[in-house]
Amino acid sequence: MEIRGLSRGLTNYGDREFSLYLRRAFAKSMGFSDAMLERPIVGIATAGGGFNNCHRTTPELVTAVSRGVLAAGGLPLEFPTISLGEPFLSPTSLVFRNLMAMDVEEMIRAQPMDSVVLIGGCDKTLPAQLMGAISAGKPAISLVVGPMMTGGFEGTRLGACTDCRAWWARYRAGELDDLRIRELESNLATTAGTCAVMGTASTMACVTEALGMSLPGSATPPAVHAERLRVAEATGARAVALAHEGVTPDRIVTERSVDNALRVLLAIGGSTNGAIHLTAIAGRAGVPLTLEHFNAISSETPVLVNLKPVGEHYMEQFHAAGGVGALLRELTPLLHPETISVAGETLAERLARVPAYVDRAVIRSAGEPIFAREGLVALFGNLAPNGAILKAAAADARLLEHEGRAVVFRDLADMAARIDAPDLDVEPNDVLVLQNAGPIGAGMPEAGYLPIPKKLLARGVRDMLRISDARMSGTAYGAVVLHISPEAAVGGPLAAVRDGDRIRVSLREKRLDVALSDTEIAARLAEFVRPPVPRRGYAKLYAEHILGPERGCDFDFLTVEGQG
Repeated sequence: MEIRGLSRGLTNYGDREFSLYLRRAFAKSMGFSDAMLERPIVGIATAGGGFNNCHRTTPELVTAVSRGVLAAGGLPLEFPTISLGEPFLSPTSLVFRNLMAMDVEEMIRAQPMDSVVLIGGCDKTLPAQLMGAISAGKPAISLVVGPMMTGGFEGTRLGACTDCRAWWARYRAGELDDLRIRELESNLATTAGTCAVMGTASTMACVTEALGMSLPGSATPPAVHAERLRVAEATGARAVALAHEGVTPDRIVTERSVDNALRVLLAIGGSTNGAIHLTAIAGRAGVPLTLEHFNAISSETPVLVNLKPVGEHYMEQFHAAGGVGALLRELTPLLHPETISVAGETLAERLARVPAYVDRAVIRSAGEPIFAREGLVALFGNLAPNGAILKAAAADARLLEHEGRAVVFRDLADMAARIDAPDLDVEPNDVLVLQNAGPIGAGMPEAGYLPIPKKLLARGVRDMLRISDARMSGTAYGAVVLHISPEAAVGGPLAAVRDGDRIRVSLREKRLDVALSDTEIAARLAEFVRPPVPRRGYAKLYAEHILGPERGCDFDFLTVEGQG
């Protein structure tokens, strides 16, 4: 690849030499020598901010990346993008993922860089960066911030945020008082980094490594571990090599590497959000990832990683147990070995190296899986013509073949007002239904993990079937059907469900149905009125162009298909 450094993408004044002269003059105001300005430029995209606890270590990661870039003969230049801190964004970070992807794409394209390092972690940040980098088409390499370490409370290990939910359920059930829940609150997230369990951030870190867009072994070192800084330095050095080699993301993100990444998503018992994000990432590379294909891969992929919320361990144990490399070796017969990564090697070459230690308490063998297959599946039926998602590996098995009476909440406000009402007509075998919480209805927040009503918690109920067009956190668990499409707010069949209707879910048949005929559903939907589209700004753009979850919730004009 031709290294053009500072001369890339010159502003057009009608005089190219003047443009370069002017750019060099302003670059020299930052103290750079002529020799330094002749080097390949590696952009370092950062997504830290005061509203993003996960990215607190970004400054030292930038220092380590820069060290690697300089040692390899490049010039590192940091630039900021939008920061997406999951707990601090309303209505939800997913709404802003595409905005960040656009920001990343345009800044990579507009600024003079020969390659780019993408530093991110918190949930939607990593997919946004990959989506933008793939579309920008310059050599790119991802560096995740890493997971946080666990805390403790009364002799029990704690990790955000699966344990957040379990202990909050105990608080709502009256088992903890206000003083103890506040003490617990101070011990749930005790270091920098992303959630300590196999939530969305760690899922996407593992998926990114399996996809080939980050260095081998880079997904799992904790944020505060020295290995994280060594990975950062190596990432910076490799970014310079990528600039010389001209290896762009489209050569790495292929149909076969997407399949490898999907295998890993399933084998780690990964977040349901991963299905949306991987579909969007693949779509930017022109690789279709349908829910039917998702099920085909799921039907032959075991869950092997014993981490919460599916299992019992945390990311720090997964790292010590062998991490993604050990898992890939266990999945070898199912993988495409010829795929390449940003490391400049094929998957086969990586797997040929001497196997490292594997802790079988954390990473099971294929012969002794946590869940034999179909840990995460797509459901179809008259309630979800375009599909829905069920994380079967994290649910009460008795609820995976279930029929019950619908208890319907028309939106988030209705659910908040009535879920704990003493007079709520609800029993343990009922099905909680949340409507109008999809991308158009509410921005698709992580509200699909409907709380168990207090009156049932008091009776010892800890799981029941819940369905919605919303998402749930990757740290959540339970018999929860999500991403129902089409969503209620656009007149999907979910909008027709009323209290007392019979809802049936079947993992065996991959079905989600309401006991209504097509004629009855159509008659009820005849009264449906779609909510008005926002009148200005990003909200208007979002409402007019967002695709359904089965297509990654990307904007229709940003996918390869949409550009065609």
